Order: sequence, then structure tokens, then C-alpha cells
Amino acid sequence: MPGLFPSLRGYRRQWLGRDALAGVTVWAVLVPEALAYATIAGVSPVVGLYAAPVALILYAAFGSSRHLVVGPMAATAALSAAIVGEAARGSSADVRTAMTAALAVTVGIAALLAGLLRLGFLAGFISEPVLKGFIVGLALTIIAGQLPKLFGVEAAPGDFFEKVWALLGALGGTSGLTLVVGAGSLLLILVLKRVAPFLPGSLLAVALGIAAAAAFDLEDHGVAVVGGIATGLPSFGFPDVSVDDLGGLAAGSVGVLLVAFAEGLGAAKSYAARDHYEVDADRELIGLGAAGLGAGLSSGMVVNGSLSKTAVNWSAGARTQLSGVFTALLTVITLLFFTGLFEKLPEAVLAGVVIAAVAGLVDVPSLAALYRVSTRRPGRAYGIAARPDFVTAVAAMLGVMVFDTLPGLFIGIGASLLLLLYRSSRPVISELGQLPGNGHFAALDRHTDGRRIPGVIVLRVEAGIYFANAERIRSTVRSAVGREGATAVVIDAETVPFVDVSAVRMLDEMAEELETRGVRLLLAGDVGQVRDVLRTAEARPELRHVHPTVQAAVDAARTGT
Repeated sequence: MPGLFPSLRGYRRQWLGRDALAGVTVWAVLVPEALAYATIAGVSPVVGLYAAPVALILYAAFGSSRHLVVGPMAATAALSAAIVGEAARGSSADVRTAMTAALAVTVGIAALLAGLLRLGFLAGFISEPVLKGFIVGLALTIIAGQLPKLFGVEAAPGDFFEKVWALLGALGGTSGLTLVVGAGSLLLILVLKRVAPFLPGSLLAVALGIAAAAAFDLEDHGVAVVGGIATGLPSFGFPDVSVDDLGGLAAGSVGVLLVAFAEGLGAAKSYAARDHYEVDADRELIGLGAAGLGAGLSSGMVVNGSLSKTAVNWSAGARTQLSGVFTALLTVITLLFFTGLFEKLPEAVLAGVVIAAVAGLVDVPSLAALYRVSTRRPGRAYGIAARPDFVTAVAAMLGVMVFDTLPGLFIGIGASLLLLLYRSSRPVISELGQLPGNGHFAALDRHTDGRRIPGVIVLRVEAGIYFANAERIRSTVRSAVGREGATAVVIDAETVPFVDVSAVRMLDEMAEELETRGVRLLLAGDVGQVRDVLRTAEARPELRHVHPTVQAAVDAARTGT
């Protein structure tokens, strides 16, 4: 494995100012968001700050990205709340806090093992549409959970729809002052994000909220505040949980790891491409694992790479992970001297910070773009499955909104795998005709000027041929041969990436069946893997002779050679 702090190799003195400025800028964003994301996880806001310093330093030591910023994030915080909430049902706040830290440890250990075993390819099991739908559903659910704090009413448990319905029923008890404070904070953040994005809107909203609470005694007027927060550094050591509790958290940690790794790797790759360097997926797992383990052992929560904070880091001119080290040091100073300031922070302001942070994740235009991705012929062949990316995104989104975070994730993954199997079992099979002028063969439903070869049916299978679709291909060939005057069928295998033994047996049986009807079956397109399987599976001699082109197969069919 490469050495520690790889981004600091060849460090130049002139980079120090940029890294320091980026570290301060990221700190201004991280502090209010860490407090807010801890509330999503269902623990004290300070737990979000506990997680950051060690995680930032350990990622800088082991990760491969020069710009990625790790810390508490909305998606993993919500997953943590769901997993810990189930495992610690009915337990005290201290037990929930300990189990939240323990979950961070188990996720960290899982990531370290995955990195050492070079399992970086696991990120591919969550497709971009599934992750997009998952995050949209998660953002909507988080917003629904924060709105009661914004209105100053009692929050209700349940899924997204239950929370929204309960909120509508409770609006009559809205606290006007709480709504003014919360909505004002939210509006301030959103306006600054648009007109002055260089300003730390969340930090300004938090500072103004604390100042207003102190100046106007908001707590005495019914505005809920965060309350007591311990000053000082967290305790270090393994969380006080039983072995049974760890076992209960281990299964959920796999889902958290998948989301954390996919989201962090995407952010790391995005900014590595902008700065023309490479990130190593396996090293990213090790960096994430070390960061998560450090966060858990320092009484924190699950962490992962943040796209928004990485964008801030890159825009502020960061050149290396030294910016993350500066952010960690500033967070330590905050814990030592300034946490007491946050005790008077109105919860409605914190809710505004959360809503502003996740509102941008409700990316409806991206879902609309996924819906538009389709083609004419697969639309007829597959129906709604012709838009698999849109379907899987919506499945993940609704899964989160109805069944909770982790089930929603696996519903999205399951839907994507089922649609893959469904589509591969119903391949597009096009009849080809010869184009005038150049003599090339093309699909007749796309090229109306193509002409059929008298007596020869040319079919192109646009998929691998295997056990799940072999019978469908057989029935399509049978239907085509029913046409009067057919003496040969040519299957263009150039777009067939593979065949299996079941497919070879089907082709053998079909060739024998057609032969009894005076029709020959020929294959065209000399694809190496297909040819090798036909030979080693001992297909009929005429099938083992794959013609190099469709034209060659047509000529052989017409001449009887």
C-alpha cells in the first residue's frame, strides 16, 4: 500500500495559504451542517462535531483524493437513525448515542476489510439512477421530519406520507414566533446561496439565531432551543455496547457502507477529473474505513465523503488534504471553547439548516431526464421496462418514502436487477434488409428503403443468447419462417456478446426442426466467444461454421454452399 498522506507528497510552500483558506471555508460550512445532521441521526448535535476531526485527519492519511471532505452527511445520518432506532427501541438517549458510535465503528471496519480485499467494484451495485432516486426519497423524508420543528409543532413518527399527514393536522397549533425564526433562517440561507454563494449562509443563520435567542429570550417565549451541550473533546474508546448489539448493527452497516462509498467515490472522482488525477476505489474504501472507525471511537457518528463540502473545498482553492487537517483543528477549537454558544440555538434554525442542505437533493429535473431516456423499438418490446433507469429511480424513491431508508435502498437495487433480467430475457430481435447503393444490412423498421432477400430471412439478436431468452428467440424464428417461400434463416450474431450451453442446444434443436421443413439455419458475425462456445459445446457442424458477414451467409444460403 502507498504511504500515508499521499496528497502531501511534493508539497509546495506556496500552496499553504490556499489550503488554509479552504480549511477555514469548509469549517464554516461543516460546523452548522454537522450539528444539523446529528439531529437527523437522532443524537445530540455535538455528536456531529465529535465525528469530524479524527475522521478528517485519518482520511487525509489514507484516502487517495486531494479534495474530498469527509464528515456527517444526510443520507448516512438518516440510515443511522433507522438502524439504531430499530436496534435501540425504547432505550435511553445515552444508549442511542453509544449505538450510533458503534454503528460508525462497524461501518468503518467493514470498509477497511472491503478495501483490503479490493472490493471497490461493489460501488457498481448501486447504479446512478438508484442512488439518485434513493437520495431524492431520502431528502423528501428528511424535510418532512424537519418541518414540525420549523412550525413549532409535535413531530409524528412513520413514513413520509404519515409525517406529512400528521403535520397537516397539527398546523393549527403552529407557533408563530418559531415559524418566523425558522422560516427566516431558511430564507436567509437560500437567498445567500443564490446571491452570495461565497458567504457561509448556514453559519450566518446559526450565529444570527443564537444572537436573536439571547437578545429576545426566545426560549421564554416558547421557541425550543438545542439545550445543554458538553464543552470539550469527546471521550475516546470503544462504545459501551454489548456484543449482541454489535451483531444487530453489523447487518445494517453493509447498506450504510454501500451508500457512503458510492456517494463519496462519486464526489472524489468528480473533482479528480477536474484536477487531472486518479483516485483508487480500494484506497478510498480504506480511507473511508479509517475515517469511520476514528469517528466511532471518538464518540461520533457515521461519516462519508460530501459532494457539497468537497465542492466548497475545491472552489476555495484547496490543493491537498492539508485543508482537511486545518478544518479538523478548527473543529477541535470549536469543541474546546465554543460549544456553549450553541445551547441557545433555536431548533427551528437547525431545521432550516437541514432543509436548506437537503433541498438541493430533490432533483426532479434529473428524474425527468431519466424518463426521457428510451428508444422506439425497446419501448414496444419492454413496455415500461424500456425506461429501466427511471423505473429503478422511482422504485428507490418510493421505497424510502414508504418503507424507510435501508429497505428503500435494497428495493431500488432489487428493481434494477429484476429489470436487467427482464430485459435480457426479452431481447430486441430485428429483421434486416439490404440497403440500396452500399449493400449493407440494416433493420427494416428503421430503414424503410431496405429490401428483403427473396427466400432468406435475416434476423439480428441484440443481446446475449442464454437460458432465459432462448425460447423467446426460438419462437421468433418460428414465426418468421412461417412466411411463404422461406428457404433459409440467417442470424446475425455480431451483436451477440455471448452464448451459453442452453442457447447452443436450442440452436441445434431449431436447426434440426427447420431442416425438416426444408429451411437452413446459418449464423453470421465471427465473434470469438460465440464461436468458441459453439465449438466446445459440440454444436452441429453447420452452426460451428460461422460466416464472417451477413452478406457471406446470405450468399451461402442462396447458393446452397
